[in-house]
Amino acid sequence: MIEPELLDRTRMRERFHAVRAATEALAAPLSAEDQQLQSMPACSPTKWHRAHTTWFWEAFVLEPRGVPPVHAGYGRLFNSYYEALGPRHPRPARGLLSRPTAAEVGVWREAVDARMDTLLATVDAPGLAALAPLLALGLAHEEQHQELLLTDILHAFAQSPLRPAYRGGGEGPTAVGAPLAWVPYAEGPAWVGAEGSGFAFDNEGPRHRVWLAPYALATRLVTVGEARAFVEEGGYDTPSLWLSDGLDFVRAQGIRAPGYVTAEAGGWEVFGLDGVREARDDEPVAHLSFYEADAIARFLGARLPTEAEWENAAACAVAAGAPGGGNLRDSGALRPLPADGVGVTQLFGDVWEWTASAYAPYPAYKPAAGAVGEYNGKFMVNQLVLRGGSCFTPPGHVRPSYRNFWHPETRFQVTGLRLARDLV
Repeated sequence: MIEPELLDRTRMRERFHAVRAATEALAAPLSAEDQQLQSMPACSPTKWHRAHTTWFWEAFVLEPRGVPPVHAGYGRLFNSYYEALGPRHPRPARGLLSRPTAAEVGVWREAVDARMDTLLATVDAPGLAALAPLLALGLAHEEQHQELLLTDILHAFAQSPLRPAYRGGGEGPTAVGAPLAWVPYAEGPAWVGAEGSGFAFDNEGPRHRVWLAPYALATRLVTVGEARAFVEEGGYDTPSLWLSDGLDFVRAQGIRAPGYVTAEAGGWEVFGLDGVREARDDEPVAHLSFYEADAIARFLGARLPTEAEWENAAACAVAAGAPGGGNLRDSGALRPLPADGVGVTQLFGDVWEWTASAYAPYPAYKPAAGAVGEYNGKFMVNQLVLRGGSCFTPPGHVRPSYRNFWHPETRFQVTGLRLARDLV
């Protein structure tokens, strides 16, 4: 099903323009030089994110309805990975695209927005209904790139000795974070996957039943203080805590602390969008690879949850009317905050939570036909599932069934962990 607002012409246009404006607002603090930065192949320049999300509307919505592109040559520059739509500029070389300029991308965005507005205003009712699912996908896609815009500029700024801030620092939290407790979940069947009551990506279905052994889930995320204990007690030098690939990875990379952390004797300094600050022991630890999250969980006498266990707990919380919300982008914090509340907290927000589950298709999964089918399915190999959203995630863009996925060595995303353990 599609959200009711995307079946109403006026609300559809308002939603489209709100999402497009949010992208520009996130880019607004950045200079043209900032927007050109590409710090590693896995990241993209801010300008590229702005351009790619504009190309998406042209390629998937306007051109199939007979509207020619504003600039015919831009497709090759800003197609990300859609083989069905033609050749692409190499991903590691996106930072070499000095033209079009950031200002020219802005002009292009305005032109495409105007064409989309005309289409949404004039298409007949059957055409509008047929367009709604594609519009929902395009808006979710742009919101994903809004989150990537923030993670990618953070990584780029972290490479500078000047440690520039994306914005001026705000006030930090004053309340003390909640202690760790455990919530048990009984053995039995559980539903996994999107229910069909709103937008979901194709990788969130089909909905199906799984059998869960009894388990317990921690009420909050693992904190900086707990990660510091791992570091200070020699966790990075204890082979018994590590998967073999993980130990090879941290040794080869010389990793001795989470990403963006400078470990000092009295505490940790962490670099974020507000610049350098002292990390609180009760805030969630962030920028961990899957390997580090797995080792820290083992150090703390627990394990990572499976994605089915996590989704079951999240669905239970939502059904009970206590959705365990955390800190998303709309809070304005743009940093993980200490747990606040009772019961299971921080399920949606603060940091993406690594699970022990490989990113694989659900039973009977079939990708959509055409180029849209390349969105998720072809990446279902060699990656791990993360759940829950982060402090960079847009509001309304998380739900119990949402499956994020990254390679296990990923650290530049806002990634952390929640503990699970077996119940005998």
